Amino acid sequence: MSWLSTKRVWRSGLQNFFRNGLVSFSSVVIMTITLFIITSTILLGGFLKYSLDKVKEKVDINVYFSTTATEQEIFSVQKSLEVLPEVSSVEYTSRDQALKDFQDKHSGDELTLQAIDELGYNPLGASLNIKAKDPSDYAGIANFLEGNSTELLSSGGSKIIDKINYSQNKVVIDRLTSIINSTNMIGLWLAVIFIIISIVITFNTIRLTIFMAKDEISVMRLVGASNKYVKGPFMVSGILSGLISAFLIIVLFAVGTFWISVYHASYFVGFDLFGYYMSNFFYILGIIGGSGIILGGFSSYLAAHKYLKN
Repeated sequence: MSWLSTKRVWRSGLQNFFRNGLVSFSSVVIMTITLFIITSTILLGGFLKYSLDKVKEKVDINVYFSTTATEQEIFSVQKSLEVLPEVSSVEYTSRDQALKDFQDKHSGDELTLQAIDELGYNPLGASLNIKAKDPSDYAGIANFLEGNSTELLSSGGSKIIDKINYSQNKVVIDRLTSIINSTNMIGLWLAVIFIIISIVITFNTIRLTIFMAKDEISVMRLVGASNKYVKGPFMVSGILSGLISAFLIIVLFAVGTFWISVYHASYFVGFDLFGYYMSNFFYILGIIGGSGIILGGFSSYLAAHKYLKN
């Protein structure tokens, strides 16, 4: 298509958009609702990821050593864990620190503190706090520790590990992994469903526009206009509807997330909604702008193509 033809198509598309004001307004409203849902899904995904990351920070495995285990033996276990690809960090707590933490935790319980003092020695062993890169990795770490029992013995042949608390945390870990997988799947299906709904509704709205211009289309076809030339103005109108909808959504969410972050931040338990929106602004702009253009242009193309085939 030549530059002159392209220019005419765009001019005709703009004229159609403003001439059919009510229909164009309906298209913008429909696509704005769809883009609103898509943007909300993106922000919800960010909030859920933040929340899940916070929960993941509190999920761990603690390895408690016997009181006879030496620091050299414990450090050897720590090094063997740190080289595992599933492990994010391993924190060592000495026997003295464990006793101090226990005393601080029970600072108001005089009977318990008195009982510890009467023992005359520290009954607590050292421990390692292990954090995995992903909740699903904890099972592998626990299996590694249990599967290397022969290597986790002292020089005297006794076990140096007293307890691994993976079994107590397994329910929480499994539930968290399930939530993460379910959230990702639900977000994906929601986006797909609403995109399909938007295409169908926009398709029917554009068909109404085409029907209203059927006399004009008949004249164009009689004088030998190609199908591309006939479809062009309707695709321009659809793309313009998508761009206007995207612009409205970008402005709406900029104002809305700022307002929520200032006046209702407590509902998001530390998640900075406006900060997340601005830090991902160009990503969201690309998704929303691209979705608006594709929804408007593709729906218009389908509607015009179907009409011209009849």
